[in-house]
Amino acid sequence: MIAVFVLIALVAVGLLVTVHWYLWRRLVRDVSAPDGLWRRVGTVLVVALPLVSVANMISSRAGAPFSVQRVLAWPGFLWLAMLLYLVLALLVGEVVRLIVRRARSVPARAAAAPDAGAVGGPPVPAEQDRDEAPEPEREPEPDSASASSGSSSSPEEPGRTPTRRVFLARTLAVGATAAAATTVGSGAYSVLNGPTLKHVTVPLPKLARAAHGYRIAVVSDIHLGPILGKAHTQRIVNTINSAQPDLVAIVGDLVDGSVADLGPAAEPLRHLRSRHGSFFVTGNHEYFGDAAEWVDHLRELNVHPLENARRELPAFDLAGVNDVAGEDQGDGPDFRKALGDRDPGRASVLMAHQPVQIHEAVDWKVGLQLSGHTHGGQLWPGPYLAELANPTVAGLERYGDTQLYVTRGAGAWGPPVRVGAESDVTVVRLASPST
Repeated sequence: MIAVFVLIALVAVGLLVTVHWYLWRRLVRDVSAPDGLWRRVGTVLVVALPLVSVANMISSRAGAPFSVQRVLAWPGFLWLAMLLYLVLALLVGEVVRLIVRRARSVPARAAAAPDAGAVGGPPVPAEQDRDEAPEPEREPEPDSASASSGSSSSPEEPGRTPTRRVFLARTLAVGATAAAATTVGSGAYSVLNGPTLKHVTVPLPKLARAAHGYRIAVVSDIHLGPILGKAHTQRIVNTINSAQPDLVAIVGDLVDGSVADLGPAAEPLRHLRSRHGSFFVTGNHEYFGDAAEWVDHLRELNVHPLENARRELPAFDLAGVNDVAGEDQGDGPDFRKALGDRDPGRASVLMAHQPVQIHEAVDWKVGLQLSGHTHGGQLWPGPYLAELANPTVAGLERYGDTQLYVTRGAGAWGPPVRVGAESDVTVVRLASPST
């Protein structure tokens, strides 16, 4: 096991070094003079920024003081997002380079080709001996004044305007940086501005006509931590309360840290308002710390944990199972405990953090499962990767007689950035099939 961990660590470090070497080559070496200021500053940044990102990830695992984690989190995580989109933008630039190179090679080959009527090269004057090769012209040597004047304006040609190659390199570097910064900036604003409110109607088998239109506010993946704190929670609470739901379902990954550090950040949850209360199930991130500690604390905030348990509401059975990550701590999901003795004639809604738990839900004939976990991929092209590990990445799908709704979540893990996967709180409106 240790050997596997070391191998993975070496591969990760090697990949990190390779990617940053590529960034240094395209954003620093190709665009600056060897003795220029940007060469020195850019080189320092290419070394320092990944070190900050690594230190940030190590600090959270090593139990560093929360104040230290907060200092490292912003630059450390944001650089990882910038790194992703810088590399993607520069790879697009490589295609542009190839196109320009091909375009330039066409007239160059045409100019090098001999005239159609000439054979064996240009004609030799009659008075010149055919066996004597013409002496090549010598370029005039620059005088001392012109050689010493001017400053180095490109990495290749001091004292002269940049070559076309350098001009292209600088244009692509500036364009890639601007594109990455704009993408990350807008993605961060999307997270920090709070989730959008979505509405979806789900026909629920066996739901009584009187309960038609029952509304559940589904929120997941809030991820309180060194970056997202009390203000983030308050925005989510305001969004939920504005919808005036009948019930609030928090389907895991509420926190990334301890109650001691993040208890104040979770305090606004106390002010959630709904007709039948707020309920919670654990996600995998709760088990990175002390999940039991958070379960107890949430009870103090008037949020009711469903630990492999069921609550019989007037309209349907609301059940919840622990996340699969709890299995390593002897606290995993137990569908039999949550659903085994319920009345099969009643409608049922299951809270389960990960979409992969849908297969057990189908076996237990659940009407609707509410999940999160995927973040909708969070950072494009993340959705394509999320599809490899989850049956549904976002939205509503049917599996047999069971429906699965997956919210994109209201926060972000790692970089506080979302691209192509807007954060949301979803109001699920239950519809009776008899209406």
